[in-house]
Amino acid sequence: MELISGNEAIARGAWEAGATIGAAYPGTPSTEAMEAFAQLPGVYAEWCPNEKVAVEVGLGASAAGRRVLCTMKHVGVNVAADPLFTAAYTGVGGGMVVLAADDPGMHSSQNEQDSRYYAAAARIPMLDPADSSEALAFTKEAFALSERFDTPVFIRSTVRVSHTKCLVETGERIEHEPRAYEKNQPKWVMMPLYAKDRRLDLDDRIADLTAFADSCDLNTVEEKGTAVGIICAGATYQHVVEAAPDASVLKLGMSWPLPARRIRAFAENVERLYVVEEASSYLSDAVRALGVKVGDTPYPLAPYGELSPAAIAAALRGESPACDCSSTGLPPRPPALCPGCPHRLVFRELARMKAIVTGDIGCYTLGALAPLSAMDTCVDMGASISMAHGFEIGLEGREHRPVVAVIGDSTFAHSGITSLLNTVYNCGAGTVCILDNRTTAMTGHQGNPVNGVTLQHRPSRELDVPALVSALGVDDVRTVDPMDMKAVRAALRETTSSECLSVIVFESPCVLLEKHRNAPCEVKGNCRACGSCSLIGCPAISCDPETRVAAIDPALCVGCSQCAQVCPYGCIVSTGGTDVR
Repeated sequence: MELISGNEAIARGAWEAGATIGAAYPGTPSTEAMEAFAQLPGVYAEWCPNEKVAVEVGLGASAAGRRVLCTMKHVGVNVAADPLFTAAYTGVGGGMVVLAADDPGMHSSQNEQDSRYYAAAARIPMLDPADSSEALAFTKEAFALSERFDTPVFIRSTVRVSHTKCLVETGERIEHEPRAYEKNQPKWVMMPLYAKDRRLDLDDRIADLTAFADSCDLNTVEEKGTAVGIICAGATYQHVVEAAPDASVLKLGMSWPLPARRIRAFAENVERLYVVEEASSYLSDAVRALGVKVGDTPYPLAPYGELSPAAIAAALRGESPACDCSSTGLPPRPPALCPGCPHRLVFRELARMKAIVTGDIGCYTLGALAPLSAMDTCVDMGASISMAHGFEIGLEGREHRPVVAVIGDSTFAHSGITSLLNTVYNCGAGTVCILDNRTTAMTGHQGNPVNGVTLQHRPSRELDVPALVSALGVDDVRTVDPMDMKAVRAALRETTSSECLSVIVFESPCVLLEKHRNAPCEVKGNCRACGSCSLIGCPAISCDPETRVAAIDPALCVGCSQCAQVCPYGCIVSTGGTDVR
């Protein structure tokens, strides 16, 4: 028995099933699954520039006869949808399993999604484990189902399954002999001539899968009486059995296709039937579509965010869930850029010049928060550049503030290149800032094409971002040190006053990569209490609530000198006595 998380269990299950190839793009809460898989013996694993590429790599390896694991978070499924929908038509060679990690409550995401809708729309079966033990077992089963029914298979997790650890009985690896590849154009070439036949073939495969769903042991019934019956799936099951110990439960381990016959039989055996799910109505809508009457809980459950046993129990009693007041009186602790973060001065200057800043996905999104407050939009990977182009078009002919797009190095490789190409192609203007901190920081410092660090540390090469940007057709490309306030200010002033398209590559490693600390800074006794240093939002800086005199916490300060550069009176020096401006 081992104490492992759901992500680790999925990796282990794939390995035990004989998977040899993994492809992914990191994204919380899925990241650790591929990291864990990459450490297992006898496997090849890689970070891809984005999720679409990961699925295409996986599908190619599957066509070559290998068993393949692809992992991504729920918004990554959006990116991968193009090949996934067609992969349902082509089917597989070796088994192919795709982890879709949902994030109810949006702990690390820009929206809530239920990936089961993708399973239904793409017609790809989906398994829904409730804990780490099931995550391992279901992943192994998914590979068998993939080859049996000639289809990719989704494994769905949520943040609680992905990150919660429990005891799991691990097993030995079963070596899987790769299937031989034979040219088969009607199966793999999805031009209309062949796709029409594969569409009919897909219907036959789904009919077989639906029959399997009604007879398999992935869906189980726990009989506790006939008064109340609850249908649920995934992590919600753990909350249901705690909240309603006397209720009968139909736990759906396969959430698409649904076991229609078993659901109807379960409903007929209970007086009141409820469907409990979080951040979605997928399951209740699907059960009602079968002609099954589903009752509303006496008190409605929240249609968003994560559920809890207390909330479910209160709803079944007809009560409003009790408010958790444990944090009453405590000061808020919003997330902040780390002390010494190379993004800080860029956002400070953008705020100072009152630019319209279209942002992107990454830790630099924290530049939207006070006191920097230097971001106007953040939608999805790569949107910063495209939306900046849209702003320029929409504001044409009107006086407006400078429009600046801000994107990270990993996100630029993920989806920003085509966005920039579109701006160049359509003769766009404006300023694009590529914040190159040499890593994919927010998800845990994974490698990416820009820094050239591969998942398994194979020899590689760094992407030359300025050269690529120039090759796309941008004439004004410059590289700037973001730790130098004067250089940052000059570059932004010059590019935003120009009528052409400019790209500034701000190059400086993430402070957590280097783990280097200079002598910490301190405030001289003649601080004017002007507050300039506090406007950069460094966690190491505070001020006296009465005098407003600044103070620097030496335990947090890394001696980056950013505060010294923004202080207009030279009141900040290093503890070594040297002026750090």
